[in-house]
Amino acid sequence: MLTQTKTAPEAVTETRSNSIAFYDFHPQFDSMLSEVWQGLSETPKKIHPKFFYDARGSQLFDQICQLDEYYPTRTEVAILEKYKQEIAELAGEYAALIEMGSGSSHKIRILLDAMQPAAYLPLDISRDHLISSSQRLAEEYPWLDVHAACIDYSTAWKLPYRAEKGQKVAFFPGSSIGNFDPEDAHNLLKEIAQLVGPKGNLIIGVDRVKDKNILEAAYNDHSGITAQFNLNLLQRINEELDANFDLNNFSHKAFFNTELNRIEMHLTSNIPQYIKVAGKTFFFEQDETLHTESSYKYSIENFTQLALNAGFKCKQIWSDEKDWFSVYFLQVN
Repeated sequence: MLTQTKTAPEAVTETRSNSIAFYDFHPQFDSMLSEVWQGLSETPKKIHPKFFYDARGSQLFDQICQLDEYYPTRTEVAILEKYKQEIAELAGEYAALIEMGSGSSHKIRILLDAMQPAAYLPLDISRDHLISSSQRLAEEYPWLDVHAACIDYSTAWKLPYRAEKGQKVAFFPGSSIGNFDPEDAHNLLKEIAQLVGPKGNLIIGVDRVKDKNILEAAYNDHSGITAQFNLNLLQRINEELDANFDLNNFSHKAFFNTELNRIEMHLTSNIPQYIKVAGKTFFFEQDETLHTESSYKYSIENFTQLALNAGFKCKQIWSDEKDWFSVYFLQVN
């Protein structure tokens, strides 16, 4: 049985062989609309990358993770596989394992097998994708207590679960912390520190600064999946916010900003055009861009300092042989 704490929208119940608690804090129409309007009114125009992840966007991102050019996923998975027992020993017994941005819950299986936690709490903004992936995982791990929550953790939020014993351990994979500007990343890490509490832990994957050509290839794949993922954002806005973006009039653009140490993804307007979103009109000049995502890359020194400023001390760092990616085990001071 899929059990759910009722919030708006209405509760969804499904019959299952084992129990999952589901908490729905999905962003409502008015919230998404106001953020999109605000972003399109700014100079330069921008939209938060959290809106990539409707059902179609989540599926496309899963495909991106399998691409030859997109090294972060396979590199992080290799690190987790190699050091999973060390991670489990640091995490301790009876942990409540909280995954930020759980997506399809692929990587977490490595930690579930090694740690055998008391509970698993997947958090994700893509509601339908979260439900389906949590159900699949619960079928594979019938002994596991699963509490799934649809949450936008870029805003204020609280965890709808209280661990009975053991430490809370947050897992934030995929270098998703890089999607936040440094100030916002600092604030989010502080929130995670408060979430896991004194002596609580955070396992976090962070992409490293490296050769520009390697970075740019990862976001400009030859098969065009990343371009589809980027453009799907406009399709989602069309469907959910009554907009009239013509996807043929926009092009995917991604490059490494060497000054800010970040990949930037944009959608470039191919023509001068007016766009309506829920009755409000916005003008795009030809070659004007809509900034859809930043992905900051960190040196070990810079990220360790960021974590320290947010209330964490670094207990262990694991990296791949090429030093392309690192996984940190952090503990609240």
